[in-house]
Amino acid sequence: MSEAKALIRPDRGEDAIAIHLVNKESFSDFAKRLSAGQRAVLAGQKFEGAGYQYAIVPDGDSWFVVSGVANPDSLSSWCLAKLAEELPEGIYRLASESEGAGPGPAMFGWITGQHRFTRYKSEDKVQGPRVLLTAQVGQIDAQVAEAAAECLLRDLVNTAPEDMGPAALEAECERLAKAHNAELTVVRGDALEQEYPMVHAVGRAAARHHAPRLMHLVWGDPAHPVLAVVGKGVCFDSGGLNIKPGASSRLMKKDMGGAAHAIALAGLVMDARLKVRLHLLVPAVENAISGNAFRPGDVLKTRQGLTVEVDNTDAEGRLILGDALTRASEENPDLIVDFATLTGAARVALGPDLPALFARHDATADEFLAAGKAHDDAAWRLPLHDGYREYLASDVADMANSAANPYAGASVAGLFLDRFVGEGIDWVHFDTFAWSPTPKPGRARGGRGLGLRASWHAIRARYAP
Repeated sequence: MSEAKALIRPDRGEDAIAIHLVNKESFSDFAKRLSAGQRAVLAGQKFEGAGYQYAIVPDGDSWFVVSGVANPDSLSSWCLAKLAEELPEGIYRLASESEGAGPGPAMFGWITGQHRFTRYKSEDKVQGPRVLLTAQVGQIDAQVAEAAAECLLRDLVNTAPEDMGPAALEAECERLAKAHNAELTVVRGDALEQEYPMVHAVGRAAARHHAPRLMHLVWGDPAHPVLAVVGKGVCFDSGGLNIKPGASSRLMKKDMGGAAHAIALAGLVMDARLKVRLHLLVPAVENAISGNAFRPGDVLKTRQGLTVEVDNTDAEGRLILGDALTRASEENPDLIVDFATLTGAARVALGPDLPALFARHDATADEFLAAGKAHDDAAWRLPLHDGYREYLASDVADMANSAANPYAGASVAGLFLDRFVGEGIDWVHFDTFAWSPTPKPGRARGGRGLGLRASWHAIRARYAP
């Protein structure tokens, strides 16, 4: 948080380099106000006012920046992100601040554009910082908190799986609990097998230092409505005995991206002191292979009492979430939100940038979709179609963990989870990628929040103090 806060400061009138925002339509009028030499500099840099295009222009003994944006009067989260990544170290302000038009949501991208994951770099060549001054003092804390949560999420996902196993996720939950005076319970070993049998079954093959566990953090006034946040914490997914091929295994360190989203969201909720009784549940496992790995054909007990036939050990995330969602439902929550890097089917359908959103209630889905659209974190709703429930039928158990056909994989996974959410409970499920395969301004290649800000703004609108 402190690192993020250092990049946005209240404007107290100190010297700063001006950033002028234009688009293709307004650029010609702006250029008329410049000297012939300054126009020549812009022409030499082939500046035309296109989005993410920028130029540095001399101005006597100093210089200023001209940057292209889609709409100078309505900035998105990413409008200033490329500037934050590439400008020289220094202190900047928007020229439009003098007319009352500050950066607003673009503060988020100014911070995330400068964030780098350098844990394993022997030499850090990151330039900076670039500090942005703004008169919009009332917005700084909220934008900084969101950006810090996003940066935390990215760091968790980017960390190598040997260093981000179940114990490391536990340590992160412990840090969060201490920071907010919350109560943390961790269930492991024999108790895990009894209380959360599917979590234990999926994680039991891992080495001892990556042993499975479930973290349950509780915070807030018991008189307030219960908000349950659940995140899939598969710290590495080999696929189990249905082992993944090499190309599919390469990014499986990010299979705890759901847990990273849940932890980041819980931190935002507690920072803002929303009027909720928060329950954060993170089932953490490594889906490993050894002599005691769970098998295709095994029938698992569940916390809820259902039995589940294992059709595919690579459909393990829904198993651990099933037990966690059962536990969350026992609190009679007003709302459950879960995050999981759950299915390749969602990525085939929607690509890397759009998380799939599932919800029982249309009004709730609309809340989250609108919040995402308004805050540059769009999601796309997919159906919980009752007709596909039959795909999870089993000849020997109450249900199977995956379908025998390739159809509607994301919806079928959502329907599996739906069986473990209590009847009548308002529930939202994000099937998220948690990853940027291609770098964009403010979104480096690697871990990325997809559904975090949509959820945060929808929840804040419901439960603001």
